[in-house]
Amino acid sequence: MDLAAAAKHADEADGANIEPQQGLGSDLLAVVARLYRFTTQRIQIPLPAAQARMLAAIEAHGEARISDLAAIDHCSQPTMTNQVRRFEEAGLVTRSFDPCDARAVRISITAKGIRALNAIRADRAAAIGPQLASLEPADRQVLANAVEVLRRLLENPAAAPRRNTL
Repeated sequence: MDLAAAAKHADEADGANIEPQQGLGSDLLAVVARLYRFTTQRIQIPLPAAQARMLAAIEAHGEARISDLAAIDHCSQPTMTNQVRRFEEAGLVTRSFDPCDARAVRISITAKGIRALNAIRADRAAAIGPQLASLEPADRQVLANAVEVLRRLLENPAAAPRRNTL
């Protein structure tokens, strides 16, 4: 969503609802975002963060059409085509013809792309490692349990209704 669309969306939102959202969902998202920034600021990644996120999305979806990736990234198809072209030139993804639609291509991650993502993930884990090591064992177990709960939550994304929001 571009800035103009975001501003229009904000204008259309309930004007009385200008207070920050409270509750578990809001708190969880805020903490995860801070944790992500914390680790990203402490490592050197070979890709810009947005590109690393998109490469991870390609990995998670297996093969995907460019239009599907554009929808995931909330960008135009030409923008995603350029992004995919850069990934392909770097050897991070490959294109193959879509057997169901001769006009479309499928994008999949390469072994080099997986190695790049694994390196980024390992660096991020190392960045947070000292903080985790400083926790009491019981607190580390609470986090391990929370990770399992979050994995289960994300395994069923259809259970959560989609909204056209930022």
